[in-house]
Amino acid sequence: RRLVDRIEPYQPHPLPIDNLLGAVEWWREAATLIMLATVGALAGHTWRHRAAYACLAFGVWDIFYYVFLVPMTGWPHSLLDWDILFLIPLPWWGPVLAPMTIAALMIVWATLATQSARDVVEPRWTWTVSALGTLWALAIFMADAWGALPGGRDAVINVLPVAFHWPAFVAAVALMAAPVAWRLSPVRSLAAA
Repeated sequence: RRLVDRIEPYQPHPLPIDNLLGAVEWWREAATLIMLATVGALAGHTWRHRAAYACLAFGVWDIFYYVFLVPMTGWPHSLLDWDILFLIPLPWWGPVLAPMTIAALMIVWATLATQSARDVVEPRWTWTVSALGTLWALAIFMADAWGALPGGRDAVINVLPVAFHWPAFVAAVALMAAPVAWRLSPVRSLAAA
């Protein structure tokens, strides 16, 4: 961000990415995902635990990314500052609070999934609901870039969103939380006892 003078990304020409820097950033993001998946693969002993540890690593990484940015750069000034969250497949825009909320949810689920006394498996419907919430949240993050697609690459990388759809995002996060809600449900706890 410092290389392209975009510590604060919400400004005209938010993604000044030439061909080389754009490719490097794209591969850096892909490498980060591979690294986080590898942490999960090494830490877990079942596919569920591997996924949980990968989510735990991702959530902690995402939150502390912003925590460390503040003393290093003075940004973000608040949790409502806009950020470019990701570039794959289109730029994701949202207030800092949005990805931190999802990261916290990932940490909660991962902790519940890896630290329970026995290997509890959430019903498939909870994951279907969570997947729908995830797709909805991704659509919210990429809505402005998606809308700019007809204008071509320059329009997509220069788009500045003007409003975040908080009610829709809260609903998406509620759907994403289905596996956590099921795990914490007193009805499920009574049935397991």
